[in-house]
Amino acid sequence: MTNTTDRIFLRELAVECIIGFLDWERLVRQTVYFDIEVPVDCRQAAVNDEVADTLDYKRLSKLVSNFAAASEFRLVETLAERTALLILREFDVPWVKLTINKRGAIRASRDVGISIERTRADLG
Repeated sequence: MTNTTDRIFLRELAVECIIGFLDWERLVRQTVYFDIEVPVDCRQAAVNDEVADTLDYKRLSKLVSNFAAASEFRLVETLAERTALLILREFDVPWVKLTINKRGAIRASRDVGISIERTRADLG
């Protein structure tokens, strides 16, 4: 993709999944919230008004939702890492910023989560 300051983002994509290392967390699905940002040059899509000329954010949301819903990771860190690498593999983007919120995980805090940035170099 062209070097650009344009971004496509998803905010608070809610997904129910098995996540956590406590015994009870292995038995119930919990809702986690994804924020995802990727660079996309939107100029050609704006000219042609065609989804084929941009990143299809519906496809992105389905990919992440399906992956997370099928996962059973113990750590949010693992879910974030694997999801970021999946996005980099499936879409022609140079980097991804991803945040996962696990609301209610700490009683005195509204949110607990992780925020990461990965690049194509992280694909190995």
